[in-house]
Amino acid sequence: MSTRATPRAPRLDVDALLADRHTDIVVCCGSGGVGKTTTAAALGLRAAEQGRKVVVLTIDPARRLAQSMGLTQLDNTPRPVHDIDTTAGGSLDAMMLDMKRTFDEVVVAHSTPEKAEQILANPFYQAVSSSFAGTQEYMAMEKLGQLHQEVNGKGTANGVLRNRRWDLIVVDTPPSRSALDFLDAPKRLGSFLDGRFIRLISAPAKAGGRASLKVFNVGVGLVSSTISRVLGGEMLRDVQTFVGALDTMFGGFRQRADQTYALLAQRSTAFLVVAAPEPDALREASFFIARLESERMPLTGLILNRVQQVQANGLSAARARAAAEDRADDGDHLTAGLLALHADLAGAADRHRRLARRFSVGHPSTPVVEVPALAEDVHDVDGLRQVGEALAKG
Repeated sequence: MSTRATPRAPRLDVDALLADRHTDIVVCCGSGGVGKTTTAAALGLRAAEQGRKVVVLTIDPARRLAQSMGLTQLDNTPRPVHDIDTTAGGSLDAMMLDMKRTFDEVVVAHSTPEKAEQILANPFYQAVSSSFAGTQEYMAMEKLGQLHQEVNGKGTANGVLRNRRWDLIVVDTPPSRSALDFLDAPKRLGSFLDGRFIRLISAPAKAGGRASLKVFNVGVGLVSSTISRVLGGEMLRDVQTFVGALDTMFGGFRQRADQTYALLAQRSTAFLVVAAPEPDALREASFFIARLESERMPLTGLILNRVQQVQANGLSAARARAAAEDRADDGDHLTAGLLALHADLAGAADRHRRLARRFSVGHPSTPVVEVPALAEDVHDVDGLRQVGEALAKG
């Protein structure tokens, strides 16, 4: 009886991706704890040292990116990373999304000074801009759009962006499935702005004075009084003032989010799914891939991170464990300990290979690159460079 060989996934050529000048956005997504932030930083560093002008945007609140790049702080302003090889003419900047500051910048940029001052001082705005569900995703879309438009000389030639401060943006998304929530930002923003609750509480601000009383007397007075009791009269007024002040900006929010969504769907964007060789992480990776495919987003491949490898491939885990027991019986505890360690590593390597093969069976057309597990955590530019080299070798 013949057996069919397990299909081998196509190899993801990371260097070719980074060298392609038609690629100007790389989005790294994946579940938490798989090394996604480190991977994004390593990709940015490798691209910069090969001649690209790169900015890395992290939306993950962890501070690992700043530490690994030798920066004392990482905030909403792109900051240069100095300890890199610039002989190829590249550069590297890094920043972390500050959603409130980004929201403030949008308000200032798209309203008059008087209106901006009114909005920024509004208590409800201060709460929304800091913690409202979905604000992070909206502002991620805004910041990505800003970065893409920030050029020294605007324009394109043969589809390639020219004379930009950066020619490659690497985006490190939040952990877990919320990493793809920014794909829903335009839809969610529209639903929020068009929702019955917002229309109801904004009615007084839009109608004004006595007209607002007539509106409520016709049919919504009871509902309004209920909202007032739940929110409090002062907070309701803050909400109404906020909605009224932002009314002229809502269309701009929606339009820019739609534009950034369209930008992500272009062939100049590359989505990379990052996963660890563990069942939960690979299930999440399958979810990401299915979602990207359903949205018709340009999925480029999977980075399988922290794959265990062993040097002595001829010594299986079972044989090493048996030999360890024999050496322990003979009193050679040092050799027994080394053999037991090899048995553990070889067992992990076998398990990782099985999981990788199973994933490839389910996603035979998805290119994959495997990054070996490192002996220690990455905490500096040299460590990022080592990860970048591993990504290239695959």
